[in-house]
Amino acid sequence: MANTAQETKAQRVERLKRSKNPWEGLEEIRRFARSGFESIPPEWLGTYFRWWGVYTQGDGAGVTGGKNGEGRALQCFMVRIRIPNGLLSSEQLRTIAELTGRYAHGIADITVRQNIQLHWVTIEALPELLEALAKVGLNTAGACGDVTRNVTGCPVAGVDADEICDASPLALEASRMLAGNGDFYNLPRKFKISITGCRVWCPYPEINDIGLTATTRLLRGTPEIGFSLRVAGGLSTEPYLGARLNGFVRWHQVLPAVKGIAELFRDSEVLREHRERARLKFLFLRQGWTAESFLEELQRRIGFEFDPAVEESPPADVYRDHVGIHPQKQPGSCYVGAAVLRGRITAEQMQAAADLSDRFAAGELRTTNMQNLLIVNVPQPKAESLAKELDAIGLPVGGSSFWRGTVACSGTEFCKLAITETKSFSRWLVEELEARLPGFDQHLKLHVTGCPNSCGQHWIADIGIDGKKMKVDGRVVDAYYFCLGGALGLHQATARPVGYRCPATEVPEAIERLLRHYMSARQAGENLRQFFARYTDTELREFLAGEVVEPVTRDLPPVTGRFAQSAGGDGD
Repeated sequence: MANTAQETKAQRVERLKRSKNPWEGLEEIRRFARSGFESIPPEWLGTYFRWWGVYTQGDGAGVTGGKNGEGRALQCFMVRIRIPNGLLSSEQLRTIAELTGRYAHGIADITVRQNIQLHWVTIEALPELLEALAKVGLNTAGACGDVTRNVTGCPVAGVDADEICDASPLALEASRMLAGNGDFYNLPRKFKISITGCRVWCPYPEINDIGLTATTRLLRGTPEIGFSLRVAGGLSTEPYLGARLNGFVRWHQVLPAVKGIAELFRDSEVLREHRERARLKFLFLRQGWTAESFLEELQRRIGFEFDPAVEESPPADVYRDHVGIHPQKQPGSCYVGAAVLRGRITAEQMQAAADLSDRFAAGELRTTNMQNLLIVNVPQPKAESLAKELDAIGLPVGGSSFWRGTVACSGTEFCKLAITETKSFSRWLVEELEARLPGFDQHLKLHVTGCPNSCGQHWIADIGIDGKKMKVDGRVVDAYYFCLGGALGLHQATARPVGYRCPATEVPEAIERLLRHYMSARQAGENLRQFFARYTDTELREFLAGEVVEPVTRDLPPVTGRFAQSAGGDGD
């Protein structure tokens, strides 16, 4: 019997993973359902369920009052449904809606990796939920855990009028190759892949462990479509934008490359020593790897060399929410994008959207990593009528910059690691900003994340706010720390921590002051990224605070005590 008395967290998790492939444990899940929550052993609650896209749900207080970096859990679960490339049929969305109404208190969340996440699911309901999903070609396997997470792609793949190619078949095949595959059930940590054929890099390749973006070259005078390859991107508490490798990845080389990188990650024993340093990026951040050494090792593993990379065209300041009515490459057709505020959607809205997709189109929908919902292949004459119907069910095809641009993680409502409440706060924040700045017309990415782990992706936002706690009049309240000027594509950079923190109740006023400075002082054609870059942290803090203030350190919560925080979040 293993001596577990002196195990570190990493050693314990690695021991549990070696002893069981959780994907082989469906019969155990069924047994737990028959016997009740009390029959579930700790190793399932804390580890194995995650391989099935299942987490124990927080008690609403987040990390507060917990221990070892996690808050208290209820006897129910968050369940994340894996949706590769965001591709959904009306039948699938209707099934999710029915399950949401039956088991999840009628609400769901679209996530930043194109998944749909349910809450309040009991152990008794879990097997039936999994079986119902399987009947319509959906599953939860690999949506969480130390495995390949949902493979993301452009949500308008195959219909985008300006795409280089439809790369969704590669995304789907990569998902089939890795998700549920026993050869890849035991990775050091989560492993994220995006594959896109669009020109605007919708799935954010820079923050994925593998980011493949379509490009073209001339080969003996003939155009050939291939891919640029980035590796080791990731956010959390230590963001790293992926390193581009010097390789032109041909179409038939994509899957071998993906598999090779997954194997390289799986076999990196050094990454298994510390849970907080187990992502692929830490080969670069801690182990001295470079793009050159990574490429050399990858080519050794896959047994062939890539041709040299070709010049690419990263998108410059492109807004990628897909909201509105847009023409497709197919003549006479368009797609209609609805803005789902902070990703929160009800069972009734999903049911209605599925029905509308059948009435007005071919029953095809897409989820996006800005937490929105699209209906594709809509005949052009029907688009305006469909938009009105979506508006009527609370899924507007348009909206203010604040409504369209706000992204939020789960927050303390459901997450055991969160420090602040985010979903209701985000809705209130949007309503406040719409009232304060009714004429604001600049595209804006406003990301709200409830803890340092960046599940709400505050590092890549124009305005990213990171959940904290602070004392006001002797009372501990939710607060947010500001990071400004994040961007991906041609001007990629993580947002700057500018040293300003305030109570959650003061965030709307701070953002109003900041944006009024922008509107009054911006140069012709200047966007927020460019505006923020012209000012120092001291000046930006003054804009936010309305006065000169000293910087506040973006400190991480203590590792012990009331607000102990785990490294690495439960997010996508």
